[in-house]
Amino acid sequence: MIHITLPDGSIRAYKEALTVMDVAKDISEGFARNVISAQFNDIVVETTTLLKTDGSLILFTWKDKNGKKAFWHSSSHVLAQALEELYPGVKLSIGPAIENGFYYDIDLGEHNVSENDFGAIEDKMLEIARGKHSFSMRNVSKNDALKKYKEENNNYKLELIENLKDGDITFCDHASFTDLCRGGHIPNTGIIKAVKLLSVAGAYWRGDENNKQLTRVYGISFPKQKDLKEYLALLEEAKKRDHRKLGKQLELFMFSKRVGQGLPLWLPNGAALRSRLEDFLKKAQVKAGYEMVSTPHIGQKELYITSGHYEKYGEDSFQPIETPKAEEEFLLKPMNCPHHCEIYNFKPYSYKELPKRYAEFGTVYRYEQSGELHGLTRVRGFTQDDAHIFCTPEQLNEEFKNVIDLVLYVFKSLGFENFTAQVSLRDSETPEKYIGSVDNWDRAEQAIINAAEEKGLDYVIESGEAAFYGPKLDFMVKDALGRSWQLGTIQVDYNLPERFDLTYKGADNESHRPVMIHRAPFGSMERFVAILLEHTGGNFPLWLMPQQVVILTISEKYEKYAQKVLNLLENNEIRALIDDRSETMGKKIRDAEVKKIPYMIVVGEQEEKSATISVRQHGGDDLGGLSIEAFKEIIEAEIAKTLKQF
Repeated sequence: MIHITLPDGSIRAYKEALTVMDVAKDISEGFARNVISAQFNDIVVETTTLLKTDGSLILFTWKDKNGKKAFWHSSSHVLAQALEELYPGVKLSIGPAIENGFYYDIDLGEHNVSENDFGAIEDKMLEIARGKHSFSMRNVSKNDALKKYKEENNNYKLELIENLKDGDITFCDHASFTDLCRGGHIPNTGIIKAVKLLSVAGAYWRGDENNKQLTRVYGISFPKQKDLKEYLALLEEAKKRDHRKLGKQLELFMFSKRVGQGLPLWLPNGAALRSRLEDFLKKAQVKAGYEMVSTPHIGQKELYITSGHYEKYGEDSFQPIETPKAEEEFLLKPMNCPHHCEIYNFKPYSYKELPKRYAEFGTVYRYEQSGELHGLTRVRGFTQDDAHIFCTPEQLNEEFKNVIDLVLYVFKSLGFENFTAQVSLRDSETPEKYIGSVDNWDRAEQAIINAAEEKGLDYVIESGEAAFYGPKLDFMVKDALGRSWQLGTIQVDYNLPERFDLTYKGADNESHRPVMIHRAPFGSMERFVAILLEHTGGNFPLWLMPQQVVILTISEKYEKYAQKVLNLLENNEIRALIDDRSETMGKKIRDAEVKKIPYMIVVGEQEEKSATISVRQHGGDDLGGLSIEAFKEIIEAEIAKTLKQF
């Protein structure tokens, strides 16, 4: 008998081996028609995979993240086949699924592909898809795999195969096409009903600028034409909300070639926005018992060797800075945590003085490849809302849950209501990626799972997503366009306290090792502002807006009254400015709309005589004539709706 355990805990018994699809049909014929991929004992499999042993089975449809991954990975094979047929002699390298869609990196040789060619490629892909060709996996010996790609003179595939073990190599076939592949496909090409190629770009083989630049073609596919139409409409909305466009329009930030790629310059409006975000979090942190610290932008190379950051991130850091003193080297700070460990070591602590909570808005630097830089979401210098908590093992659970509360408060105050939590664990198959003992990792991972369960979080577990020094709880937030972003992270670390020999004196008068919690609700200030910009379309919560009100004068005769209104607003801590330009009222209103200023106050003869203001809301709603006091109450009520006390 073969026993198959399903996600709900139920077990189905079968007398002989059967395929994944057979199990799906046994559950429900209707359900089986929607199953496109599966996972058996944590390994991605096809619906045609024969199940010969007991195990746990998860079945995926298009609605599941892993179902989409298999769908888009399969589509990348169809793209590769279409390119081979349209451009004979091209050499394939890799073609993975990504968060939205897929890409394939190709050495086109003498050929060129531009957006003008997308229509023909899409037509060829749909022609292949309509053939309903099954995806079939087969094992291949290393010698046979090498022989195939030597004959095709494909150095990219040969390099990939050289790094694989004999016995672990598989090919995927469909129609007349074959590709080196680990698996994870839909049943057949016919499920692909709609295809759209999105862009073409250059990409260095293996991301190394010293290697040849390949052509990367991005695309997306769907099981229904309707889904593609909805996605393209979403893309158009995303273009309108692009934080780079809005950042320029709202005069928040800029980049300068003279300053350097990936190094943002914050303009007055953006600096004010950042300052308010920092003040918002500082206030909550003070209530939660954090102490603010400040550390340098550089540190001796030895500091990051001790922490392990140089070994793990050295290639992604700026080159060491040499001083006039022989063999003295500094690094631009890649992380704040080693500096905070040194602050903890300033003096000895008793268990009665713990936890110690150090917080800092610390700027760090990473040498991102120029091709990977993207507005504020991928930069070379960014500020983290970093904090590190040093506590006893007994305090760990409560401290971790308190940090969860802080992260949720931040999300709620900024309108991020739709999120899931991800428990990011180590990959047990690649222990070389991590530092520290297995025992420490086991304790840290269990601590995170316990805290997530006690707080009632909706969480998923992802292996291989941990930091090199410890597991973490990541918050995956969906924005207004349904896109998922990783915002906010909490990490448990038993390893850095060992590396820096951090101790405290316990109740037994002996030295003990503290546990370290790393946390950053915003993550990177730059990336957070970018995501918030696109989530809100620039219509920030009222408490965060650089200007909450603009006062529009009908003519210069009413400038004195406008100034009086401005003073009254500022006395009530309402941020306002006067637009007294010699422009038409229509032009002033349009400009205020473009700048997304929440409220417009119009002042003229009638308002001056009655000591009132005429109020118009961003978007066109007219609130009519109000007293300053009544308007102040509207502002306070709107802020109170979103900005709760921590």
